Amino acid sequence: MAGDYLVDRSTATILGAVGLLILFVTWKSRSGKLESIAPVGWVLTGFYFFNDIGFYLAHDDVVLVVMSAITLPGACAIAIWERQVSEGKSANALRWFRGTVAVAGLPYLMIAHIPMLNVLAIWFVAWQSAALLSFAGGAEVTLGETYANPANGASVNWNDWDGNRYFLTDEMSEFSFHTELLVNGEPIYINFVLACTAIQSMIIFVGAISVLEIDWRKRVRALFIALSLIHILNLFRNAGLIWLQMGYPDWRWMNLSVFEFGHAYASRFVSLGAMFLLALVLFEMLPQMHKHVLSLMRPLGLGPKKKKHQS
Repeated sequence: MAGDYLVDRSTATILGAVGLLILFVTWKSRSGKLESIAPVGWVLTGFYFFNDIGFYLAHDDVVLVVMSAITLPGACAIAIWERQVSEGKSANALRWFRGTVAVAGLPYLMIAHIPMLNVLAIWFVAWQSAALLSFAGGAEVTLGETYANPANGASVNWNDWDGNRYFLTDEMSEFSFHTELLVNGEPIYINFVLACTAIQSMIIFVGAISVLEIDWRKRVRALFIALSLIHILNLFRNAGLIWLQMGYPDWRWMNLSVFEFGHAYASRFVSLGAMFLLALVLFEMLPQMHKHVLSLMRPLGLGPKKKKHQS
């Protein structure tokens, strides 16, 4: 499993954490004396995600391969921009982006690499999804056992796992931990993992909103709307996928079951659409965030062009 990464995963995690800390410090610093080290933070952070390319290639996940592949070139481009930026509006947008990535990335690293937090997040969303499906009728959906999944070995019951529960030191498989679902007491071979919690989507909005220099009440209002909507939509997504698998167990398309197709393709498309619509709503509520995003898009030719002043 270690061979699936460019460097050892634990080393990449340390580099990524250092990069995120650099971004956080340079965002928090008001003097501007630490601005010169911000490019280092971008490169280290980009490499952390870029390091997963081989891993996703081995699992034939084209979407995540592409997303991982662009992180390091993108981070290097931002690092170069950091060194050359002179316009105040662009500098403010880059500073906001630094804070967004740091505030979003550091908590996610903690959840992903602290087994106890990882499992608690899975339990929190899994029991709500099961309760929603049971409330809708049709069957009693409950949680089964939770397992740890070492990279080189069989799954081990969470209660019997002898690994460090407060910092992940063992080499784990793609999904480090999972909780199985039971329908009327019988397994349906659908498991909840950290990706099912939508924590990745939530943490992006947490970072983008919480670092804005606006009244704290506006931040709290926007965070409540964003997080509650994402959480509720994710519960319906999870319950819907389970219901489809229960109702159409023999459905196949391109050798994919209805759950596999819905999970890998349909739900991702719908989730991206929902995220886009939510972003539009937040842009109306938080025009400062909208301005920062447009400034960051301008080098790509996607933002509004500067107006030419005529004498």
